[in-house]
Amino acid sequence: MSAPPRFSPAARRHPSPDINPRAKPMKKLIPYVAIALFALASPAFAALSQGDVIIRHTNVVDVAHATTIPDQAVVVRGEDIVAVGPDADIVKAWQAGQTVDGKGRYVMPGLWDMHVHFGGGKDLIPENQALLPLYLANGVTTVRDCAGDIADAVLSWRPEIRDGKLLGPQLFSSGAKLEGINPIWTGTLEVGSREQVDAALARLKSQHADFVKLTASTLKPDLFLYAVSRAKALGFKTSAHIPLDVTVEQAVDAGLTSIEHISYAIKLGARDEAEIVADYRAGKINAATAQARFVRDFDPKVARERYRWLASRGVFVTPTLYEMGPFDAAAHQHDSELKYIGPGLRETWVWRVERAQHQTPQQRAAEKQQFALKQRILVMLQDAGVRILAGTDAGFLNSYIYPGFALHDEMETYQAAGLTPQQVLVTATENGPAFFGLQDRYGSVAKGKAADLLLLASNPLKDVRATRDPVALMVRGHVYSDASLQQMLAAAARKVDQWNQDVQHESADISLWKVEGSAAAIGKGERYAREAREAKAATQDKQ
Repeated sequence: MSAPPRFSPAARRHPSPDINPRAKPMKKLIPYVAIALFALASPAFAALSQGDVIIRHTNVVDVAHATTIPDQAVVVRGEDIVAVGPDADIVKAWQAGQTVDGKGRYVMPGLWDMHVHFGGGKDLIPENQALLPLYLANGVTTVRDCAGDIADAVLSWRPEIRDGKLLGPQLFSSGAKLEGINPIWTGTLEVGSREQVDAALARLKSQHADFVKLTASTLKPDLFLYAVSRAKALGFKTSAHIPLDVTVEQAVDAGLTSIEHISYAIKLGARDEAEIVADYRAGKINAATAQARFVRDFDPKVARERYRWLASRGVFVTPTLYEMGPFDAAAHQHDSELKYIGPGLRETWVWRVERAQHQTPQQRAAEKQQFALKQRILVMLQDAGVRILAGTDAGFLNSYIYPGFALHDEMETYQAAGLTPQQVLVTATENGPAFFGLQDRYGSVAKGKAADLLLLASNPLKDVRATRDPVALMVRGHVYSDASLQQMLAAAARKVDQWNQDVQHESADISLWKVEGSAAAIGKGERYAREAREAKAATQDKQ
C-alpha cells in the first residue's frame, strides 16, 4: 500500500493562510541548492582563466634582487606575462593550451645587445638580414642598431619583425648617423651647419628613428654639441662617439644619453682632460698624442670622482669591451661561427686582420696594457653607479664579433673583469630597457611585462655562461624549443653555404677567406679594407 498523502484533499483545497502547499518541496531543496552554489563558487569549481602558455615548476631569476624564486609558474597570453607565482596557486586559477616543463630550469628576461651594426653596402642587405635569427638562437631578444650604411633597409625591418613577417629580435634603430662633411663613414647624414643639423633631425623624426647616433670623424665640435642638444629637445635619446675636441663634460651637459665604447672613460679619467682637449683643438698636438696623454694622465682617484658625477647625470656607457681585447686573427680562422657569416660581410673584416698583421711587438704590448686598464675601468664605472649597457659592436667591419654569440663573449668579459654575475645580467636585461624608458615593459619576469624570456639549464646568477645554451626561448609570446633554435642556426648556415658557392661559381680565382699570410680582399671587401686604412690615417691626421 502506498504511503498516505502528506496533506488531505481538504487541506489542499483550503490551505491555511500562512502555509503555501508548494513551499514545502522547495524548502526541502534549499540545502541542496545552497551546496551546489557554494561548490560552483569555490576555486576548485570556478572557471579557470585562459592563457596561451604556462611554464611550470620553474625557478624565476630575479635579476634586480640577485635571487631565484623556486617552484614558480609563469603564464603568458599573447605577448604578455599575465601571471607569475607559486606553481600550486597558479594552476588552480589558470590553464593554457601549451605547457612548458620548467622543472630544474631557470627562467629569466631575454637578453639585449645595445650596440650592433648592419652595413657593407646595399648588395649586402640579404647577408645582413640573415644575421637576425642568430640573435634569437643565442637568446638575444632585442638589439639596438647603432647605424651603418643601409639605414633605410634596417628601419623597414622593424615593422616586419613586429608583425611576424621577418624572424628576428626586437629592433631599435638610429637610422643614419649624423656626421660632418665628407666623413670617413658612408651612409651618414652629413651636416656642416645648424640648418643641416635641423634638417637631418627632422628626417630622422619623420622616419620614427628610435634614437640619434653621432660620430665625429669630421663633425665640428660646436655642431656636435648643437646636434646633441637639439636632438634632446626633440625627444630623442642620443648615443655618440665624443670628438677629441670636446670634453666629456661638455657632451653630457649638452644632453648626451649614452657614451659608446669604454675608451672615452679613459679620457674622462685623465687629470688634464680639458687641457689636452684644448691643446688638440688649438692644433698643438695630433690625435695620437692626445690619446697617449689621456692614457698617461689617467688618475684612478680623479676617475672615480668623475664617474660618480657621470652616474648622477644618468649617462649610460656601452663598453664594447670584448672587441677591444688583444686581437689574434690566426686564433679565429677555424671559428665554428664563421659558417654563419656571409662572404661579403667576411670581406669587410679584412682591414682589421691586415692591421693586426702589421702591428709591432710594442703595439701589441700596449694593446694588452690598455685592455687591462679598460677592465679596471669597467669595475670602477660599476662601483660608481654608472649604468652599463651590454653591447658588442657586432656586424660588418668588426672582425670575429659574431652577431648573437658575441653578447655572451661580452658578458663573460665583464665577469672576468670583476663584475658579479648579477651585475653582468643587469647590463644585458635591465639597463637596455632603462635607456629607452621601457622599464615597465621589459627587464624582469613579472605580470604585465613582455613575454621575452629565456629558459636555462643552470642558474645564471652563479655564472653568466649559463646563458649560452638556452633550453627554450620565448619571443613575443612564441615558444622556440632548443631544437627550433638549432634549426635557426642550421638554416643560416645553409644560406651562407649557398652564397659561398655562388661566389665560387662567379670566379674560380676568388679567395673567400684567408687568414694565413696576407689577407686577400676582393670587391666590396677590398673597398672597405682600403677605406678602413684611410679612415685610420685620416682620423689620426685630423685628431
